[in-house]
Amino acid sequence: MKKTDYTYAVGRRKTAIARVRLYTKSSVPGHDGVQLLVNDKSAEVYFGGNAEKSQYRIPFIVTETLTKMSASVKVVGGGTQSQLDALVHGIARALTKYDTDKFRAVLKGAGLLTRDPRAKERRKVGTGGKARRAKQSPKR
Repeated sequence: MKKTDYTYAVGRRKTAIARVRLYTKSSVPGHDGVQLLVNDKSAEVYFGGNAEKSQYRIPFIVTETLTKMSASVKVVGGGTQSQLDALVHGIARALTKYDTDKFRAVLKGAGLLTRDPRAKERRKVGTGGKARRAKQSPKR
């Protein structure tokens, strides 16, 4: 079996799934200068916006590995925000797998290892189209 030079983890949020490969190099192999690669694009290009830029760096900042590690991520499903949350969850899980003793307590304290269980509620039969909406009753 071939020894890999990365740590693998999966992060999820709603219907978004992020498959993370965490490298111990400052840039992703084959992509010089790129610290985070999302679906073969840099994270800045894929997500854009200032709020998103700071959010995906949180696991690296909390564990003080911002300049020491890089990640390559494949994200499918969900919207932009759900994909970003799944990515953060996946990076946090990969960091924990990489060094449990050092990073688990820090990431758990920051709330990054908790999978957000909220998801869209299923639509019920006979409700008039929505999950919780009741059908309109006739006045007479």
